[in-house]
Amino acid sequence: MLRVTKLTDYASVVLTVLASTPDTVLSATGLAERAGLEPPTVAKVLKPLAQAGLVQAFRGATGGYRLARPASEISLVEIVEAMEGPLAMTECSVHEGHCGIEHSCSARANWRRINDVVADALRRVTLADMTLPAPAADAHRTIPVSLSAN
Repeated sequence: MLRVTKLTDYASVVLTVLASTPDTVLSATGLAERAGLEPPTVAKVLKPLAQAGLVQAFRGATGGYRLARPASEISLVEIVEAMEGPLAMTECSVHEGHCGIEHSCSARANWRRINDVVADALRRVTLADMTLPAPAADAHRTIPVSLSAN
């Protein structure tokens, strides 16, 4: 099963809270309350999000966090990569030389293509999209993909 980590899931929740009030600076505690998460968890996800330039941190008594840019300009692939590093369906789909059978493997090129399709799909979904309720008919909608070489 392919899935993002809980922290990446929580990061998306925290970011959607920030996206719902884009001009407001929210404390980590305030974010935790609005997101329904524990403050230590929120603090843990905010650090890599700030390092990736997705949120801005403000110090001081009235400090807190807000989005670094509009939600429509933040893609899901950026969120995933901020929390988990480069998107890689398999180790060899991103880094050469990390597999003992790489020289004789015919699957590597296909995994790279699949990796690219997944990354492209995540690039097409923005944080702004994530703040909208999914229409009932689209609840299980799939994104059409083609693995054929064009």
